This record gives sequence, structure tokens and C-alpha cells, in this order.
Amino acid sequence: MLLPSAFAADLRQRFNFSTAGRRRGASPPQTTPPRTRPRASDGRLPPTFRRYQSNFAQATPPSPASLGKPAQAKTYRRTRKTLRRLLYTSLVLAALYAADTRRYDACLTRSVRTFSIGLLIALDYKLNFRPDPWIGDSISELHARSARRIFELLRENGGLYMKIGQAIAMQSAILPEEMQKMFARMFDDAPQNNWKEVEQVIREDFGKSPEEVFGVSFTGEAGKGLMERTARASASVAQVHWARLPDGREVAIKVQKREIARQVGWDLWAFKTVTRVYTWWFDLPLYHLVPYISDRLMLETDFQNEAKNAAKMRQLIQGEPRLRDKVYIPECYHELSSKRVMTAEWIEGVRLWDKAGISDSWQGGWRQGSPGAGGVQLEPPPPSVAASLTSKHPNDEKLKPTRDSWRGPSQTGGLGLGLKPVMETMISLFSAQMFLWGLVHCDPHPGNIFIRRLPNGKPELVLIDHGLYIQMDPKFRHEYALFWRSLMTFDNATIARITSEEWGINAPDIFASATLMRPYEGGDGKTLADIKAMSKIEQRERQFAMQQKMRAGVREILANQDKFPQELIFIGRNLRIVQGNNQFLGSPVNRVKITGTWASRALADNKDAPWDVRWREYGRHLLFKLVLTGTDVFFYYSKVKQWVGWGKGMDDDLEESMREMAGR
Repeated sequence: MLLPSAFAADLRQRFNFSTAGRRRGASPPQTTPPRTRPRASDGRLPPTFRRYQSNFAQATPPSPASLGKPAQAKTYRRTRKTLRRLLYTSLVLAALYAADTRRYDACLTRSVRTFSIGLLIALDYKLNFRPDPWIGDSISELHARSARRIFELLRENGGLYMKIGQAIAMQSAILPEEMQKMFARMFDDAPQNNWKEVEQVIREDFGKSPEEVFGVSFTGEAGKGLMERTARASASVAQVHWARLPDGREVAIKVQKREIARQVGWDLWAFKTVTRVYTWWFDLPLYHLVPYISDRLMLETDFQNEAKNAAKMRQLIQGEPRLRDKVYIPECYHELSSKRVMTAEWIEGVRLWDKAGISDSWQGGWRQGSPGAGGVQLEPPPPSVAASLTSKHPNDEKLKPTRDSWRGPSQTGGLGLGLKPVMETMISLFSAQMFLWGLVHCDPHPGNIFIRRLPNGKPELVLIDHGLYIQMDPKFRHEYALFWRSLMTFDNATIARITSEEWGINAPDIFASATLMRPYEGGDGKTLADIKAMSKIEQRERQFAMQQKMRAGVREILANQDKFPQELIFIGRNLRIVQGNNQFLGSPVNRVKITGTWASRALADNKDAPWDVRWREYGRHLLFKLVLTGTDVFFYYSKVKQWVGWGKGMDDDLEESMREMAGR
């Protein structure tokens, strides 16, 4: 089928329709005889030919006037300018990123990541924290999204961010359940730095090589000690290397990761900025707590402060008969320590998270203890270890003897210890710190607690990592002990006086529930009444209403910033971690009763009080012990449910009641 233009050309050729030819009256040369044009009876051309003939015109070039004014050629200057800006911006950002990651340990990148994720979470809560969220089906999905984002942020940034993640991981009683599920892996080992970075930190702090500082050799030189260049453990801030000094002492050399010194300032600045924004955005008085928290976290990077805390705690325990033979604090060697390097006694033991290792049958022999128990010096490695040093690679260097013969030939044995005395010792230790000494270890997670077996068959608890401590004011320590005893006896007047007048807390029932980690049934009963009133509301609305109430409760607790004792932040952390440890072991003890007993006994043992006051306190303490037997009813009720498979123990039952209180 021909196009109209082609068809017209064909017609001109076939029928000689040339306009110029008609004007001249001449016919172009013909190679074939001219064809006769088909005409109708009236002599006219058929309609088809007339239609095409009317469209034919002679092709002539256009005149300059008909073309109009010439237009300037397009240069696309704005597009090129935009592209240049994008290119320059990309180059600058790439240069900043390269300099930040290679020179400044990704401090700027980590901060930008923190702000972007923080803003995204804040917007998500602002838009979707409602009974019927715009995105997702429920508030639980909102919590799950936020938990996932926070978890990825903390894992990606590392350093002090991991410490924050560990704190979140132990707060399941007061935070959404989705947080607890997501942060369950926060105690996993962090990546370790290579030996060159470790060696550089030691040289910077001591001005000497590791061989000179510790008297070790990496070539098997006679008379020298041994040191593993591969870390035995790596945490968020530091990593630990095993070494045996020339004098026979076996030590753990804790070396701070080189990037931490530069990152800690940026991390705390980002933490302060995000908290300030959240304080304004969500109308929660959080920012006034930031300076105190930042100071405590900063002290965690000072290993000389950690060594000082460990020495002080070691001294206090040695002076307490109820703990002296049950708790062990490793000795720190100050002459081999600095701000970023700490050398302490090496500990052989079973971590608290190894339940089977603690409770399985003992196969180490009669009247024998586990390696190192009671501070006994460990046996040296065989001579073949030093002889094989030259064939070892720094990234895969294992020189320490295994020392696990006590597990038996099949390696299925354990320490043969009961879980109940282990937890009794642990709760007693941290209760003594809070109520007797006012010096509290605030990071007692399972990775910081070892268990050993003494020759008498009893457990010995070893506490390590003494970087995060708080010192309680004596007045506050006395008030806190009285507060705990009042909780046990439902002394609502004393609770109201301490919380409201002394601590500036306007929600004593909610604070009491957070302290006990179960709904407090004393006071005016307002909290429980609100819970019962909401029990018939539709699930989504109930969940939203309860969490709104908890938010208002937090605002009431922190309302009076001048009076609120900031030590309560880390004391609450300690209590929650200890509760989590008890839950993990199956709730073998009545944690609330043991803690309350130590609080009451501390009031009776107050040496600064007059004799008549002390005698009255002793009488109250004896009466208090009788009252505490009532808590055993609930404890053994939970135990029976646990035995028949209807529950997991007292602390799990308490946590479930807290979940109900939080509307989850």
C-alpha cells in the first residue's frame, strides 16, 4: 500500500499531472506512449483523481521572511549547573566519608546514622502511636519496627552504643515485649581489633612494646612469659588477651579498642542531642538525666577508675563475713595498668549463662575445687607451648591450657552446684552493695559473672568488669533501705513521704511497682483499679490507653528534677538485671524476700544511729522477718505451678503481671 505522497508521485508519473508542464503546454519526454486520463461521461476526472490532484503543489524553497526571526540555540545551562552541583556534592560527600572512616573512626558517619534513625522512629511514633495506626495493624507492630531499627543502629555503630543496647535488653518488665525479643542477642561477642591496633594502644599508654611492659616473648625466649595476640573475648569497648607473666601470675590484659577514645565524645554528643529532641517532641522530662548518665558512661572508658572500683569492692567483701567466702573479686595489678589498659588476675570459671555447666554432675574428684577457686594459682602450660610459638599466627594464637579435666572423660560434667545457693549469693552481694556500702556495680549481666566450685562443694561467685559503678549518698542509701522495707510491710505513709517529699516523685504506686517489678497492691489502689477498669475495653484501645498511662506515670516520676535521685536510674538497672538472671536460672529463690531482708538488716546495723534507735530497728527487723514469710506463700505457689508445667517461676509470674500492667 503506497503512502499519499508516494501515490501522488506515482500519479504524476503515470498521468503527467505536472503543473509546470501544463503552464508551458509541453509534455516531458516519453519513453512509453502517453496514457489516456480516465474521464467520466461528462468529461470530468473521477473523484479519486480530483482529490489527489487538489493536494499537489510545486515544491519551492521558503523565503527568509516566512521563516520568522531566528531563535538562539538551546544551551541547557540550568541542567548542566544542576549536574555540576550534584557531581561536586557527591565528590565532597565521598571525600568526607573517606576521611571520616579512615582518619576519624567513622565518628561523623555514626552520628548521621543516629540522627536519621532517631528522626525516623520519632516520626513513626508521632504518626502511628494511636489505637488504629495509619501504618500497620497495632501498636505492637510499631514497637517491633522501632526495636528492629534501634537494634540495627546499635549493632552497626558498636562501641558505647552496645552498652545502651545491653541496658535495653534487660528492661523487658517496663518496655514493650518486642524490645526484649529483638535485643536478646545483645550480649554476643563484638568483633575484635587486630594485633597491630592492640600493640599501638599499649605503646601509646606505656611508651614501650608489649614485650617490655609484660615481660613476654612471641618467639619462645627462655625466661620470658607468654601472651596471646588473639583476643579471648571482645566486648563493646575493649577486648581481653590471656598472658602468663614471668613470675607465674596468669593475667587478663584488657585493652581498650583504639577507636573508642575518639568515638566516645561523638557518641555522647549524639546521645545528648537525640535525648533533647525526644524530650521536647514527646513531652517527657528526660534530658536532665543525660549529664549524669554521660558521666557514668565516660568513666567506663577509664580503666584506672575500673581498677580502683575493683580494689574497693574486694576490700568491702573481705570485711563482710556473710560474703567473704562466697564472692571473689579478681586482683588488679596497678603497675601494669593505665587509662586504656588494665591487667587483672585471670579467672577460670563457668559463665552464669551456662546453666548445664553449673548444675551438671561434678567429676573433678573428692574435696577438689574447680581451677583457680579461692584464688589458688593456676598450673603453668607445658613447655611445648613456648617451643611452638614461632609457628603460631597472631590471628589464631591459642596458648592457654584448657583446664577442663573436671568435666570428665566425656566432657559432659559440670560444677555439680545447686542453682539456689548461686542466686542467693548473687542477690545478697548486690543487696549489700545497695544497702550496706552504697557502692553499686550496675552491669551485672551474665557475661560478667563466673561461677567456680570451692573444695567444700559450695559455689564461689566471681564478679568482673567494674567500670560502671555508682556511689550512693549516705542519706539516700538510708532512705532507699527504708523504702524497700516499707514496700514489704505496705507502710504507705512512709512510702509517700520518701517518694514525694524526699525524691519528688508524684506517682508512688507506679514507682513502687517498677521497683518491685510487679504491680504494687498497697497505696490507694489507684493503679490496680485503673487496670481493672480497662479490662473490658477492646484490645487495641486498652493497649493504647495503658501505655498512655505508663507514659504519664513516667512524666510524674521525673517531674521534680531537682529532687529526683539520679542514682535510681542505675539502681533500677541493677535490680532488673538481677531479676533477669534469676529468671534465666528458673527462679530458684525468692528474690524480693532476700532483697527486703538485707534492706531491713541494714537499717538495724546502722552504726551512725544512737543505741536506742538501733535497738528499735532490731525489733522491727525481727518483726519484719516474720512478715516476709507471707511472700513465701506466693513463691511456693509459683514453684508448684512450675513443677507441674503451668509456669516458669516466681519472677516470670511477676513479669507477666507487669506486662498486664503495661497493657501488652
